[in-house]
Amino acid sequence: MKRSGMTRIAVLGTLVGIGLLTMTVAAFQRSGAPGRGNIVDVQRLRSNLYLMRGGGGNSAVFVTTTGVVVVDTKNPGWGAPLLEAIKSITDKPVTTIINTHTHGDHVSGNVEFPANVEVIAHANTAENMKAMRPPATIPQTGPPTNIFNQNGGVGLPKRTFTDTLTIGTGADRVVLRYFGRGHTNGDAWVVFPALRFAHAGDIFSGKNIPLLDSNNGGSAVEIGASLDKGFLALGTQVDAFITGHSDVMMPADLKEYAQFNKDFANDVIAAKKAGKTVDEIAATWKIPAKYVGYADPIPERLRGNIELVFNETK
Repeated sequence: MKRSGMTRIAVLGTLVGIGLLTMTVAAFQRSGAPGRGNIVDVQRLRSNLYLMRGGGGNSAVFVTTTGVVVVDTKNPGWGAPLLEAIKSITDKPVTTIINTHTHGDHVSGNVEFPANVEVIAHANTAENMKAMRPPATIPQTGPPTNIFNQNGGVGLPKRTFTDTLTIGTGADRVVLRYFGRGHTNGDAWVVFPALRFAHAGDIFSGKNIPLLDSNNGGSAVEIGASLDKGFLALGTQVDAFITGHSDVMMPADLKEYAQFNKDFANDVIAAKKAGKTVDEIAATWKIPAKYVGYADPIPERLRGNIELVFNETK
């Protein structure tokens, strides 16, 4: 993988409310793909913590005294550009990958990292990654593929946890937490205590109707409570959260998002008790006005989440 001749450096400004320096450090284009650049934008959140966007879910890169911890590795073909972006900020080797959940836009780049990198995930996610079942509410245009089978199992987690796991010590400490089902049944929250930051993955992907993947244990009824547990445990321990696909957000945003998901489930349950069908609810449900800045729901996702509430409350 060769670095493109085009490297751009630009100051993007300061994140409002937390005074974090946000900087585009570099952009990279995958060789052999003219006209289709795999661009990784690098934003510095703390002196040794970076948010790397592009190619799927948001990746976090934590530079410790002995090596680099990477949280999520993006879509197929994006592992190498991500590695190149990491090399632009440090010459330390990647020692650890943490996957927040099983989906291909967060784990597929694992196979492009050196085989000696330790991969860590929740125990349920490790099992889900062996199967790589497609998300329930995303239409499939062809037969599902398993990138780990295609690569002889390289990139699968060898170390797992169920409730909590701590790696590293002192300023290098990383704490993994699990608060229950939501986006999947293995959503890991990755906390950097010394930096007062956390990566929430797709259980907190942004202000939206979440993708709830019942094929991999996701729950429309339980996600609100799981998010609440995350807020109660971390809301005073961290200043900001890296989301799965959106901007960095504050503890207050997480608290609101927990209530949003509880309200959604309660709305559907009430409509079901009133005799409405899945399709009738999907045709009339709107994001409540009090939830400002929430994206309009994707129709297929909205209907899928309503149906999931029905199935979970039989």
